[in-house]
Amino acid sequence: MTISAQRQQTINAAEVWVVKVGSRALTTPESRLDREQIENLSSQLAELVKRGKRVVLVSSGAVASGVGRLGLTSRPKDLATLQAVAAVGQAALIQAYEECLTRHGHHAAQVLLTASDLDDRVRYLNVRNTLLSLHTIGAIPIINENDTVAVDELKTTFGDNDRLAAMVAGLFSKPMLVILSDVKGLYDRDPIDPAAQVLHTIPEINSSIEELVRDRKTGVSKGGMASKLAAARFVTGSGQSVIIAWGREPQVLPRLADGELIGSLFLPQPKGLTPKKRWVGFSAQCAGRVVVDAGAARAIVEQGSSLLAIGIRAISGIFEKGDPVAIVDENNVELARGQINYTSSQVAKIIGVRSDGIEKILGECPYQEIIHRDNLALSPKNRS
Repeated sequence: MTISAQRQQTINAAEVWVVKVGSRALTTPESRLDREQIENLSSQLAELVKRGKRVVLVSSGAVASGVGRLGLTSRPKDLATLQAVAAVGQAALIQAYEECLTRHGHHAAQVLLTASDLDDRVRYLNVRNTLLSLHTIGAIPIINENDTVAVDELKTTFGDNDRLAAMVAGLFSKPMLVILSDVKGLYDRDPIDPAAQVLHTIPEINSSIEELVRDRKTGVSKGGMASKLAAARFVTGSGQSVIIAWGREPQVLPRLADGELIGSLFLPQPKGLTPKKRWVGFSAQCAGRVVVDAGAARAIVEQGSSLLAIGIRAISGIFEKGDPVAIVDENNVELARGQINYTSSQVAKIIGVRSDGIEKILGECPYQEIIHRDNLALSPKNRS
């Protein structure tokens, strides 16, 4: 199959389009909410629904909306005022979407999330069920980070909503994440170079792709594209696809659905994760870390084995049974994440112990494995 045919097949296979739009694609040069752009985006979302797709919008713009609604001359700098402005702006933002979407026969459903909503497995599934129900009644979910309480979201200028959108995409079985940005895609070199061209189809996010967003002098990833690549790595590693495109490209969403060669499509990797492993590997926050020796590292990464106590060298953090933890090697490189079967106090007592010796130390041995392979998700770079 040619790359072109694979691209079209990938786009056609997506049943849920999770569309993330950033502030720069929604605001005017004066940093005010662009109502015309809201209308354009609403029209395109409605068109996707007509074509049989379920859509979810992850939308920035609450602060910009609040700045305009309150008549402020600039974006506030102190956190408390930012949160207050976001609270006012979020109401105006969802009102704008509601007004535009109702003209196309849909209602806007506001869904405000914090990291903890997707960190807890029960709440994670509840969010999923709510979104599915909204699709059933014909509403279009408009998701944003709850800026009034999510401190980290307002302290950063990019990245958080890319990650949030990837986490939302992970809620569904056949999604495609579309990140509408202020650039036309991933370029083959520095975009300021006149010869730079958009890479329209990326089969795999490897080191050569990551180098395209890395500063040659410092070696540090730079700009919003780095966070978009991180989101794309998770989604494609879960067996789904991602597109990065220019948010102000006329009719960008229907044109993408038609297979037009715009934006950058990241193809899904063949070994996708189960929904539970997607949650463990990306959505859940780790409560601690487990350091393993070289033998255990090889068994986990190369053989898909469970983690046994004999391979553990140290732990950090305080965790309970069922908490997600990171598994790292002795160089502190993360290998995987998984739900642990024992508390941190229990694991501390059985570090380096054979499985048949656990009962003698703890008085019981409910699990031979510290983390079972069914509850373990390899880090993206370790998947093949």
